[in-house]
Amino acid sequence: QVQVVESGGGLVQPGGSLRLSCTALGVPGSNHFVAWYRQNTTNGRDQREQRELVAQINYDGTKEYAAAVTGRFTIFRNNDKKTTRLQMNMVKPEDTAVYYCFFRSAGNPYWGQGTQVTVSS
Repeated sequence: QVQVVESGGGLVQPGGSLRLSCTALGVPGSNHFVAWYRQNTTNGRDQREQRELVAQINYDGTKEYAAAVTGRFTIFRNNDKKTTRLQMNMVKPEDTAVYYCFFRSAGNPYWGQGTQVTVSS
């Protein structure tokens, strides 16, 4: 059974930094597509289709970022350890959201439960 676990969320001041970590326990395969999504749940509902893609690492190792975070966030991956990290720098209040880790291996998707990031002074 695969379990995807995120950590590192919390409260950070505008302009500060935060690092999110994620481990996919039991995920099969040796190469994975990984990504971080986020969703602002001010309406109290979690609808997966409303999640915003923040950053991804493709199977070939190339990285892609949403325009809103380019130059501020960096995504990392370790296939051997089945982990991914999201380094968030120069955070803004609009970065406030629940952040979700995502793995895809052999075509199968695996989601974490999410970790809250709040940017506020």
